[in-house]
Amino acid sequence: MRILKRTAANRQAPRLLAFALALGLAACAAPERRVVTAPPPIAVPDAPPPTALVEAQQNRVALLVPLTGSNAPVGQSIANAANMALLDVGDKRVNLRVYDTTPGAAGAAKRALADGARLFLGPLLAGDVRAVQAVAATAGVPVLSFSNDSSLAGGDVYVLGFQPGQSIARTIAYAKGRGIDRFAALVPAGVYGQRAQTAFVRAVDAAGGRSTAVVSYTRDPAKMAAAARSVTNYDARIKAGGGTAAIRPDGSVAAVSGTLAPVPFQALLIADSGSTAAQFLPALAKFGAAPGTIVLLGTELWNNEPGLARAAALRGALFSSVSDERFRRLAERYRAKFGNSPSRLASFGYDSILLVNNIAGNWPLGAPFPRGQLTTRDGFAGIDGAFRFTPGNIAERSLEVQQIGNGAITTVAPAARGFAN
Repeated sequence: MRILKRTAANRQAPRLLAFALALGLAACAAPERRVVTAPPPIAVPDAPPPTALVEAQQNRVALLVPLTGSNAPVGQSIANAANMALLDVGDKRVNLRVYDTTPGAAGAAKRALADGARLFLGPLLAGDVRAVQAVAATAGVPVLSFSNDSSLAGGDVYVLGFQPGQSIARTIAYAKGRGIDRFAALVPAGVYGQRAQTAFVRAVDAAGGRSTAVVSYTRDPAKMAAAARSVTNYDARIKAGGGTAAIRPDGSVAAVSGTLAPVPFQALLIADSGSTAAQFLPALAKFGAAPGTIVLLGTELWNNEPGLARAAALRGALFSSVSDERFRRLAERYRAKFGNSPSRLASFGYDSILLVNNIAGNWPLGAPFPRGQLTTRDGFAGIDGAFRFTPGNIAERSLEVQQIGNGAITTVAPAARGFAN
């Protein structure tokens, strides 16, 4: 494969590929050249240069990421990781070109089409995906988006981004298997919270558990405290015990008279970052849900918070995500090559190249990308483990369950290596 960087200012596979095998592949040998020895060679002024000869035998793929602006570090990480994958697999059947989406994703997509691209990798942002989708539809070019917005999936668009619903379902199924039957949830206002709420209700039902409450909140201290009071059913518990209580002006809870029943749930999902979840803990403790009396559950967002392992208040909490073991190794190689640390989303660049390499053997030169190969039930493998596309064009991922301990995060249920059906 060959990679060329393009910006707005410069107009210039076996199924389930094993990661270890990908790193061990040697670069393909250069094509054999015929040597003419007699008589003197005839000059051909218009003969294409060697690079053009190579590119003429390659299918073109466009990587659409932000290379300028505030999201440039993420986009550059994805592009650099894609370049690393090209070198690792050593396959010369695909020509990859990088286009900057910051000046305009639609314009980047149009330039890629003009350059002969038959597959788009990216873009990253949901708004850019919509713009690229409109362009891709005119040429029937598939779009493997790095967004996590599942509403974009369908037709020409495939969504590679991590889905909160899959993380929530994995964690709840694990907790149910260990004797937890009653669940509650705190979800932030907005699209992410709405999707988390839907996923939570479905996951609890699928696991055979019972949902006691789902409460939405905005990230304001007073409203978060009110949400904690609501989800714990504090006022009803006070009344049921024949007692009274009051909230003082400073937010503290006055002494409770009578008997206070325990909270109605055993596990509480906080569908937000780990740092936001920790902000809930003092209020939850006031209303009878102190750490240690319930099990806290998080989402895939917790996998990208460096200080989470040291959050003593979250000790014992569970969340599910892709495994980080292979990403840590990639990050070490990345730092050695580029001198800085990659974005966690750099794995999208690497894994998308592994996917293309997996399919390249079934992609005739000059033909449309064989999109039917994307929905193989065996799926693919890469830095983030096994994944496959559902009939709805959303990446289904094999996730592991992790638990926050004393200064470390441990895997309590490993991710499956593949898919059973």
